[in-house]
Amino acid sequence: MAGVSPSHWLLPDWDPGLTIAHLPLPHLTGRDIQAAVIDVDRTLLPGRAVRLPDSVRVWLEDAGRRLQLHLFSNNPSKARISAVASQLDLSFTCGAGKPRRGALRRVIADLDLPPRSIAMVGDRLFTDVLCGNRLGLYTVLVRPIREDGAPCDRDRVQCLERRLARVLGAPAA
Repeated sequence: MAGVSPSHWLLPDWDPGLTIAHLPLPHLTGRDIQAAVIDVDRTLLPGRAVRLPDSVRVWLEDAGRRLQLHLFSNNPSKARISAVASQLDLSFTCGAGKPRRGALRRVIADLDLPPRSIAMVGDRLFTDVLCGNRLGLYTVLVRPIREDGAPCDRDRVQCLERRLARVLGAPAA
């Protein structure tokens, strides 16, 4: 999405309507995606939880065999994000400040890959998708997750963000 108008920065490259645990990895690897920068809160686990749901853990283990993974959260709690990342020995950034780009630029530099080879996976249009699109990453919008690993029945924040994105001119947000 690099070079697109700001109204389209709110449009993910892929919106499968699934949680991360059900995201088909061949879709990413078939597009030469070599790394994934993944949001934590409500993308990998709900609320204040620290233990990854089994379905998410399995997905992350499989993804880690195919892609470089980095957890990327606006949550300022280093203890919490570290506790999540340590379950699979993943690198992480907390207090990322999405949609600002500084912290993500540092992650891209550390991954040493072109932005088009990196997916940004998250549950929010105005943080995850916007931040990833502003730097030319392949953006993936997933459904927020419940404690049991199933998708939230109806997420008010994501619904509101979709409506606002349409008002701002993002087609089919």
